[in-house]
Amino acid sequence: MTKKQRALEVIQRLKEEYPDADCTLDYDQAWKLLVSVRLAAQCTDARVNVVVEDLYAKYPDVASLAAAQPEEIEAIVKPCGLGKSKARDISACMRILHEQYEDRIPETFEELLKLPGVGRKSANLIMGDVFGKPAIVTDTHCIRLTNRIGLVDNIKEPKKVEMALWKIIPPEEGSDFCHRLVFHGREVCTARTKPHCDRCCLEDICKKNI
Repeated sequence: MTKKQRALEVIQRLKEEYPDADCTLDYDQAWKLLVSVRLAAQCTDARVNVVVEDLYAKYPDVASLAAAQPEEIEAIVKPCGLGKSKARDISACMRILHEQYEDRIPETFEELLKLPGVGRKSANLIMGDVFGKPAIVTDTHCIRLTNRIGLVDNIKEPKKVEMALWKIIPPEEGSDFCHRLVFHGREVCTARTKPHCDRCCLEDICKKNI
């Protein structure tokens, strides 16, 4: 089985296992996803979803958040960890959206990467979830599972994993595939305990077991 054949089979099986998998960060406007994904660095999505409720209660739109001082933002987002740097990035990012983009988020990958605190993972998430464009989000679940399954070979650097996956994942499948890897990585192919291979839908095609 080639990597591409394995990838297509993995995609199909994960579709059947997690048909409704989508982003686990809560948002109802695109700029809020931009904020949440910055807060999610080294923090759980569940905690971020709780913390942003207080943030948006006080700053309900881009303009109000752009006008806030970083220290004011930090006081709210501190439970997510790295409060000072995250608040600084969010403040700078919202000011750019307000001053240069009329409170909207830019629609190209290159423009997103220029925003403070936005890397390839965040930009891909937004391109896929907000704009419906081809995207591969190389978070910790994606990197761990694609190595374990055998879609990439001992590659740990996010950009290199992304580039390797682009060669074998159909562009239109990338975004949903990565969301399903998150669900599978949390429920079955876990990081902090022994993987539950006995109830894994990929057991017979996983490189770890072949």
